[in-house]
Amino acid sequence: MNGIIGKKVGMTSIFDDAGRNVACTVIEAGPCVVTQVKTDDTDQYNALQLAYGERKEKKTSKQLAGHFKAADTTPKTDVIEFRDMNLSKALGDTVTVDEVFVEGDLCAAVGTSKGKGFQGVVKRHNFKGVNDATHGQHNRQRAPGSIGAASYPARVFKGMRMAGRDGGGRVTIKNLRVLKVFPDRNLILVKGAVPGPKGGTVILHK
Repeated sequence: MNGIIGKKVGMTSIFDDAGRNVACTVIEAGPCVVTQVKTDDTDQYNALQLAYGERKEKKTSKQLAGHFKAADTTPKTDVIEFRDMNLSKALGDTVTVDEVFVEGDLCAAVGTSKGKGFQGVVKRHNFKGVNDATHGQHNRQRAPGSIGAASYPARVFKGMRMAGRDGGGRVTIKNLRVLKVFPDRNLILVKGAVPGPKGGTVILHK
């Protein structure tokens, strides 16, 4: 699984060959440093551990600092492992966006969605609510309704969809098409939206 780490820059739009305006997300992908190489002999599987984003040394533990020093690089904020990458890299090498993706590829984007705070069931779970405000209905348009039965089972089942904290979770968007790759600026444009705020970490993989 080839992949790379980056951060979301924002959204823009470009014109395709048919003259249609296509919305896309701009991601600053890489360059990432190889901080560990795992093989069948040492770890029973093949993987490359990539690191991205600068971290202050005073905010880095001694264990992590030694790990990055072994790769001859500065401390990084994000460390992600990609299994079975077909790139032949050694410890301390750099992975750039044009080595992983070309225009026309399909990729999956993994990010942390924006947190929306405490939300009701209509926004959180797409409940319809009571649409008809007549016949004695009063302030029930966005209410959750019944959450349990009567004396049996005399409890609320686990997993009941109710109001609560919404957003702020790991989200994967699959089958995003790569529209443009700018190797000199470490930028990649993918069609559609990518989860997370501007500046948020995004993992792209095939």
